[in-house]
Amino acid sequence: MNDSLDRLARQMELDAPGHERLRMAFGHACVMRVKHLLEDPAVVECVDGLGRFLEGKLDEAQRDRLAAEASRLATGHQGSKSIDGCGHAAVSATYAVANALAGKALQAADYAAYALVYAAGGYGAVAERESFEREFE
Repeated sequence: MNDSLDRLARQMELDAPGHERLRMAFGHACVMRVKHLLEDPAVVECVDGLGRFLEGKLDEAQRDRLAAEASRLATGHQGSKSIDGCGHAAVSATYAVANALAGKALQAADYAAYALVYAAGGYGAVAERESFEREFE
């Protein structure tokens, strides 16, 4: 969605196996920006768990369990059944958390951006590229 971010990720080889921690840290930073939009305390716990993982307080197995739980919560969110799968801010924020925990940093960034745009302007705002300018920056 963000050409500049995609280009930077390619230059940094963000998807390289050795950059998993960087992907997790970037994803965490993205979801921290939308944490206030989360509706389910269990999803908030997943965000907090990712923070603890980055601090070295959780191991890979614990992070994997959180990732599976976040994915389950995202796909099970009551708003997930909308046509585009992310019809309001909390759903997109929940998908951002799931992607961050899965190590999918750019997808987490995309969903976080959608969440903030939905929160600010509603569903119609996502059709207007200028709605994302602040997020692109």
